[in-house]
Amino acid sequence: MSEVVLPLTVRDLTAEDLYPGFGGWSKTYLEGTFTALDRAKRGEVDFLAVCPPSGIPVATGGVDYAKPSGIALLWQLSVDAPLCGCGIGTVLIQALEQRIRDRGLALAELGFDEKKSRPRTLYERLGYVITGREPGAWDEEAPDGTVTRYETMITVMHKELA
Repeated sequence: MSEVVLPLTVRDLTAEDLYPGFGGWSKTYLEGTFTALDRAKRGEVDFLAVCPPSGIPVATGGVDYAKPSGIALLWQLSVDAPLCGCGIGTVLIQALEQRIRDRGLALAELGFDEKKSRPRTLYERLGYVITGREPGAWDEEAPDGTVTRYETMITVMHKELA
């Protein structure tokens, strides 16, 4: 078995990175991402992409600074499924945490769907601790355009940034 090591770059996500089917995301999700990119232009959020030499994002995620009390919210964290477990999520989160520090904030928050346990392991390894639970719900669009309501419980985690 061979190991291939590729350099990764982290940069701001751009509208040019998005196209129908990007990351397997629905039209509704892509529209939300375009909205987030507009907010990034106003300095309300940072939205990053992790890319191999091709320049095509293999992971994306954002940090929202609009939460009260100086808490920065990490959200829309995504790594292409075949690449999960390769350390790319760690690269993305550490870059987002640096953006938070650069803003002079010291507390990061994120949440994960309790029906999906894999992210929890990563977040705990990176120093996040559970601080609560809250209901979560959103609309999910199927490839045929039908929309269903998804409801779950979200585990909320915090990390003090040095």
